[in-house]
Amino acid sequence: MPTSLFSSARPRRWGRALAGAALAAGVLTTGTTAAQAATPVTTATTATTASFAGPASYAPADAPAVLGRAALVVDTSTGEVRYSKDAGERLPVASLTKMMTAHVVLQEADPADVVEVTAEDVRYAARGGAAVAGLRAGDRLPVRDVLHALMLPSGADAAHVLARTYGPGVEGFVGKMNAAARELGMADTLYVNADGMPTNGGGHSTAADQARLAEAVLGNETLKSITSTRHHSVEATSEHGSYSWRNTNRLLAQPGAVGVKTGYTRAAGYTLAFAAERDGRLLVGVILGESDSGRRFDTAQALLDWAATAGKA
Repeated sequence: MPTSLFSSARPRRWGRALAGAALAAGVLTTGTTAAQAATPVTTATTATTASFAGPASYAPADAPAVLGRAALVVDTSTGEVRYSKDAGERLPVASLTKMMTAHVVLQEADPADVVEVTAEDVRYAARGGAAVAGLRAGDRLPVRDVLHALMLPSGADAAHVLARTYGPGVEGFVGKMNAAARELGMADTLYVNADGMPTNGGGHSTAADQARLAEAVLGNETLKSITSTRHHSVEATSEHGSYSWRNTNRLLAQPGAVGVKTGYTRAAGYTLAFAAERDGRLLVGVILGESDSGRRFDTAQALLDWAATAGKA
């Protein structure tokens, strides 16, 4: 397994950066603690996104407009928070949940391992209007292909296959997801299933926590390759039928884009975890609670373009 991007030396520094940036911009809210407010603004240049608390926002005057309920953009090469809008507000995140599903699976599975699709997996995905990858009961597929089915078309059937297999059982797997969230410093996140559907309340997270997770996902070369893939085909074998999946992430048509995940439920609205490599830097962002599907991509692209050039004379 690759080394985690989140060492024990990094906790809580994104939160301090957000507080310092918000204070400098005159937008510090009552949700930010006095300890955070006392942090010098200069910490923003070395900050990370771990454990941001409070609904502070940091939106420079020249930043693009964001109509979603919450957003965050971070330059992970420096840890600098470039933009924040209510990044600590707990909200449903829909299929961004599947980033954690993939992350947990690869804590113990090899991409070449083979898992079997069951009728239970297919039946589960058919309920409630979830997005599916069209997996067929009886097919035996490598984990790598099932992860493509999970992340590209956002298949709830793929999520169920993986959670059932590596829990073992979905309930056990969700417990692992929440444990992994704690390990990553995602203190404002609760998972209740492996797919992000509103079952059992749907759980919650924040833009800051999801950005932290997206950075961890991109730190795994297997997952980075998958989230960067626009189309994935699987040829039929004696073990399984053929499949063809397209990524729901429209940003992948843009240079440097490397993922990460789309989502939608009625409760969550349209959600997006996005990332791009620009001039040797990895920019990671999250938009939650957008009411228009296309606008989340346009906004994300505008934020990436702005964050890549802001501060350059």
